[in-house]
Amino acid sequence: MKHFKLISVIIILALIAIIIGVQYGGRSKAGIKDDSDAVLNKYTVNFLDVFDTSTDITGFTTSQEEFDKEASVIKEQLTYYNNLYDIYNDYDGIDNIKTINDNAGNEPVKVNSDIIDMLQFGKEMYTLTDGKVNIAMGSVLKIWHEYREEGLNNPEAASVPPLSDLQEAAKHCDINKLIIDKENGTVYLDDADMSLDVGSIAKGYAVQRVLEYCKTKGMDNILFSVGGNIAGLGTRADGENFKIAIQNPDLESANPYIEKVEIADGQCVVSSGDYQRFYEVDGKRYCHIINPDTLFPAESFAGVSVITDDSAKADALSTALFNMTIEEGQAFVEKLDNVEAMWVYHDGTKEYSKNFKDSIIE
Repeated sequence: MKHFKLISVIIILALIAIIIGVQYGGRSKAGIKDDSDAVLNKYTVNFLDVFDTSTDITGFTTSQEEFDKEASVIKEQLTYYNNLYDIYNDYDGIDNIKTINDNAGNEPVKVNSDIIDMLQFGKEMYTLTDGKVNIAMGSVLKIWHEYREEGLNNPEAASVPPLSDLQEAAKHCDINKLIIDKENGTVYLDDADMSLDVGSIAKGYAVQRVLEYCKTKGMDNILFSVGGNIAGLGTRADGENFKIAIQNPDLESANPYIEKVEIADGQCVVSSGDYQRFYEVDGKRYCHIINPDTLFPAESFAGVSVITDDSAKADALSTALFNMTIEEGQAFVEKLDNVEAMWVYHDGTKEYSKNFKDSIIE
């Protein structure tokens, strides 16, 4: 898996440098004056230790010192959510998603309200997407995770899980057995064999919360890129919208990006695809996005990108659309306010929702 992460990191960094014009590790060549005549320069920082992905923070400030302070706050907030929503690791003094899973069928776990709110959001997305996003699918996703890890570590022995094993695990994915007691601040899994996997919403949810936090602290002119989740606070220092490259799902293509779009204050671009986490069996790619209906990875698209005004919702919707047919997805998006989508097929062909092209730039 390490080699794939390295490829993803290099591509993401290259795209941000090309499209946003950021110079890593320091000041840009030309400053821009704000309303107070202070010169604002571009700064950026990259780190790899939250949400198992590459994170880039780009900001326009008057000095490296000011940017470093803002970036430190942002990383601290992202780390906070990373630890809360982690399903693999324990942290001192924290009851997180792993704690809830460890106590499935045993007893309710008292947790931070930021966990309860995120899980409640997950339930809402389950309803909105008619089950195409299900954070209670941990038992199925765990099987795929184990097979994927084995396939990456030992490609010669790579295999897919038996359908019978997946069907047995699917008996323990009833989201109604995720019992949230908001008044008492507890979460309980009413099935000893079920577990939560919040990968379809946690990263986007965290980005949205941190964005809102930064706004309350008076921060502005900041762009977040946390893996496939990109969100902007304010605009560039010159008042122009942020310009974003959407990664080409074809990692072997000479073109590193498939489309360029711009996002206004508070908007985001979130992408899901079969190029992010996958392994191969007999030359066929199996990605990490599992269709709840088939219990196998979705195969219709190479990637789906969503533009909207909420990173949490965009994260869930990009996953849901990846698991729908193009007809289902188009009809679904048409019913939603302020949501646009782009579907990319494996041959590079693209389909767009009604107004997605309004955001495209040359």
